Amino acid sequence: MPSRTTRLTQADRHARILAMLRREGIVRIATLAQAFGVTTETARRDLDELARSGAIKRTYGGGASASLVDEPGIGIRGKAHAAERASIAAAAAELVEAGDALMIDAGSTTSLFAASLAARNLRVTVLTNCLPVAIALGAAERSRVILCPGELVMREGGVFGPEARQFVARYKANKAFIGAGGIDAEGFSDADSAACAIKRAMMARADATLLLADSSKLGVAQFETIAPLASLAALVSDAAPPRALASRLRKAGVDVIVA
Repeated sequence: MPSRTTRLTQADRHARILAMLRREGIVRIATLAQAFGVTTETARRDLDELARSGAIKRTYGGGASASLVDEPGIGIRGKAHAAERASIAAAAAELVEAGDALMIDAGSTTSLFAASLAARNLRVTVLTNCLPVAIALGAAERSRVILCPGELVMREGGVFGPEARQFVARYKANKAFIGAGGIDAEGFSDADSAACAIKRAMMARADATLLLADSSKLGVAQFETIAPLASLAALVSDAAPPRALASRLRKAGVDVIVA
């Protein structure tokens, strides 16, 4: 913890928080408190003040970029809350049964999920639009992987567009594992419309949809709603949702799995 002579001013902390958000997209109260050598109450007040000014969006346990349409690419997202997302990935992999046909969309958490699933070496068939998912499961001896055609977007590590959506519609799956930029009482959402379209296409062809979302996304709404909560079979997260969201999930019949 910094000494009193090196303690940051409030203005300095705010500037550093905004820099962290530009780099990582999301921040946690506990991480800020440790980084700045302040109490969690002080870190919480910093985020509250930045949110009131419109500079950031307040999230459950932290803050996020104020932009509804811009978010970091998959490489940067992959560095944020890595431990939490790894626990989500491992828990989600345990929900897969031998013989399952799966659809997995492009994302940092779904890529970790694919790696965890590959380690189980189950006999599964996977359709994906995500290159890291295809690489991870393609190396598993008993996995069959089908990669969607479409427009390659390297920033997102996947393929998107009408050709990818039409390709997804040719198949049927037992389970779809998808990610999202946020989930709140109105549903789950994302900043990218092309990604939303692929998620919906996969959901439409799966018997059950499971959303993988770390706790920084709980209570967050992004630019485009993917679908209402009732379209989910389960939410897999690293923490229990805040009370209001938990109530809505129960009413919608969504199982909440805390990794």
